[in-house]
Order: sequence, then C-alpha cells, then structure tokens
Amino acid sequence: MSKSLLSALCFTLALGGALGYSSLSAAEEAEVTPALQTPQTQHEKISINDASAEQLSAAMNGVGLKKAQAIVSYREQYGPFTAVEQLKEVPGIGNSLIERNAERLKL
Repeated sequence: MSKSLLSALCFTLALGGALGYSSLSAAEEAEVTPALQTPQTQHEKISINDASAEQLSAAMNGVGLKKAQAIVSYREQYGPFTAVEQLKEVPGIGNSLIERNAERLKL
C-alpha cells in the first residue's frame, strides 16, 4: 500500500511541476508577446500616408476611429500629406491634437 501511495505522490509532484512550468512559460510568453505583436512602440512613428484608420486610431492620442477615417478619406481625396502639420486641413483635427501626437507621426 505504501508503494502505491509513494507512486501516486511522485506522479502528482511530477504533474504539478509540469503544469507549473507550462504556466510559467505562458506567463513569460504573455509578457513578451504584446510587445512583439504591437506594431507601435513608444519610439516608433506611424506614417500618416500609409497607415489605415485602425492603425491611426490606435497610435494617436485623442483620435478615435471616426477622426482616423477622416484622415484616410482626406488622404485618398487630396493625395499624400506633404507635412504632418497638413493634418490641420482635416475636419476635426486641430493644432492641439497635432502637437499632442507630433512625436508619434511621420509622413
């Protein structure tokens, strides 16, 4: 009886160790994965000439999907932007919004 109890204990410890290891690996992976999946980091700029509305709204502070779609529509209608400050011509985009996001934007 003690031999089967010892076997059960060893099996439980082995299984618990394996589960703990996989949980640790998943936790480590969760910490690394978002940084790898997110195209925008604090130092990376987003192109106002190439980005989709979804990318613009995700990267820009104070810009939702509606304003981001206005930026894309303006770009499609008038061609690529020649300066970041040209965003002022897009309805709903003002000086303060451009200043707030200047470090995040490029052509």
